[in-house]
Amino acid sequence: MSKFSNFKDDANAKKYSLGTVIFEQGEPGDVMYIVVEGEIEIRLKSNTINTIGADEIFGEMALLDESPRSASAYAISDCTLVSIDQTRFKTLIREDPDFALQVMRVMSDRLRKVTKLSIIEKLRNLNPAILQQLYPEE
Repeated sequence: MSKFSNFKDDANAKKYSLGTVIFEQGEPGDVMYIVVEGEIEIRLKSNTINTIGADEIFGEMALLDESPRSASAYAISDCTLVSIDQTRFKTLIREDPDFALQVMRVMSDRLRKVTKLSIIEKLRNLNPAILQQLYPEE
């Protein structure tokens, strides 16, 4: 069971229609989101970098630093989201420290994926033979 599935009956859940812009790259961010239903596409400029589905989170970096949004988020289906602001985030962490660990696991997984993609892209440009040795599936 996902750590975020317990938000499915949250009183603050809000419905979004297909095509809704949840937030744009460069905007200030003060909430993260939990996807209860549907799918969200995360885009960097015009490139899709991730698709987020039910029981997953996005926008969490907004609660950890004061930097503008690093990507945009679009509803690619009708969806239901729960927004978590800084106050609620701190309460959730205080009441359930595993919630914080789950958020950190998500962030760690995303960082690993981005790092791997960056390495693959550099090797593809510099030395395709080494790329095949290190990442034969690429």
